[in-house]
Amino acid sequence: METKGKILLAEDDLNFGILLVDYLESEGFEVKLCRDGEIALKAFQNAVYEICLLDIMMPKMDGYALAKQIRTINPKTPIIFLTAKSLKEDKVKGFDIGADDYITKPFEEEELLCRIKAIIRRVGDRGQHNESSLINIGKYIFDPKNQALKIGEETKRITEKESEILFYLCNNKNGLVKREELLIAVWGINDYFLGRSLDVFITKIRKYLKDDPQLKIENIHGVGFIFNVKED
Repeated sequence: METKGKILLAEDDLNFGILLVDYLESEGFEVKLCRDGEIALKAFQNAVYEICLLDIMMPKMDGYALAKQIRTINPKTPIIFLTAKSLKEDKVKGFDIGADDYITKPFEEEELLCRIKAIIRRVGDRGQHNESSLINIGKYIFDPKNQALKIGEETKRITEKESEILFYLCNNKNGLVKREELLIAVWGINDYFLGRSLDVFITKIRKYLKDDPQLKIENIHGVGFIFNVKED
């Protein structure tokens, strides 16, 4: 069977981990199982993975700390948290760290597989978007490929998620973008907790664009956003 990709699985429950490895390998993935955060970090440093599945409550280094380290090494590698921690605060923290998805145990293996495939497919779409040319936004020049905003002689590096959100708004400027539409385009899922993270990213993007009064991201309460760009 042709390998569909390499997965890093950090899970301290050996029985659960082995069952998950067997299932994912039967679906064509190559899986590296690590029983604590430190071992998983070393594994990530020594190989390239299409996606990381991280438990949160692990010995030596928990999933949150591991995700931060992974983001430092490679900010583009997708991360899914697999955890029994179901509180709203836990989910918000996970998404704020930069997780692409957060799945609460217990879950159906088929659901996990669908989410993995959706994220890997979305990452491929990002690669196509990143080949886009420079985008002029008022006084700014936006470079999606290099995640950069330039105004005059000043260049601001922005995060991957900020770049994806701004790219989508630019492609729909002066038109209504519904919240669920934007969430699905960037994260692949419409989720309340992701919506909280989206609001944080929108606030940051507004600050980045503050030096051009002709640009405004308008919040349509309960519906979505309009990226107003006044053009000459």
